[in-house]
Amino acid sequence: MYPYLRYTKSIVDAFITNKKAQPLAFDQVSEVTVRCSITDIDPMFEMNNGRVLTVYDIGRTDFIIRTGLAKQLLKRRWGMVVAGSTIQYRKRIRLFDKVTIKTQLVGMDKRWLYLEHSMWVKGNPCSSVLLRTGVTKGGKVIETAKVLEALGEKAWDTPTEPWIQDWIDSDKTHRWPPMG
Repeated sequence: MYPYLRYTKSIVDAFITNKKAQPLAFDQVSEVTVRCSITDIDPMFEMNNGRVLTVYDIGRTDFIIRTGLAKQLLKRRWGMVVAGSTIQYRKRIRLFDKVTIKTQLVGMDKRWLYLEHSMWVKGNPCSSVLLRTGVTKGGKVIETAKVLEALGEKAWDTPTEPWIQDWIDSDKTHRWPPMG
């Protein structure tokens, strides 16, 4: 089941409780701390690999709220979509571990925002995921220039790291639909 209570708490924290939390520019890193709970684990008493992606939603939500994107989504009746992901697991997250989720924008093109999330326990990286995300209106992805304009952000001029660009380029040749 989706962790609605934990997710709601993260929204309340980002909007209300953490008013002292500084707003973020698109080039800054968001950090949120959660604890691996009994509902997150698999039979090996570690965070289930599918749950990792769900818990990353909490980090993404904090990033969206603190950058001001959430206000624009509500004001303009925009939505957000995840259109692709690739994940790496490197270290187990055990029951009751305190987990820091870091989220940052690592790239942008005409249509997509590329976000990287990572989970850390005791200062050690455990997993990371690269996401292709988009802002939508009426079910269609809108241009990132329009998103930046709504946020009062300047054009994205940070070069995309080669490994991210390789992932973006490889998706252009990925077979779709999948073999059936």
